[in-house]
Amino acid sequence: MKEQTIKVAGMSCQGCVRSVERVLVGITGVEKVAVSLEQGQAQVRFDPQQVNEAQLRAAIVDAGFEAS
Repeated sequence: MKEQTIKVAGMSCQGCVRSVERVLVGITGVEKVAVSLEQGQAQVRFDPQQVNEAQLRAAIVDAGFEAS
């Protein structure tokens, strides 16, 4: 397993946090997600054999947020 912190911009409320969590948890290979509105980031634990960081970022962008 690998752990990665992804900066997430565009979140303004807990609903946004839940949206980011929901989209990331739905990805095959993602084991754990912790999103912080205050820090503007998502901490993601995932299996690099099943998903990569670019795919995680793309999922966040597809949900309507910015990811870096």
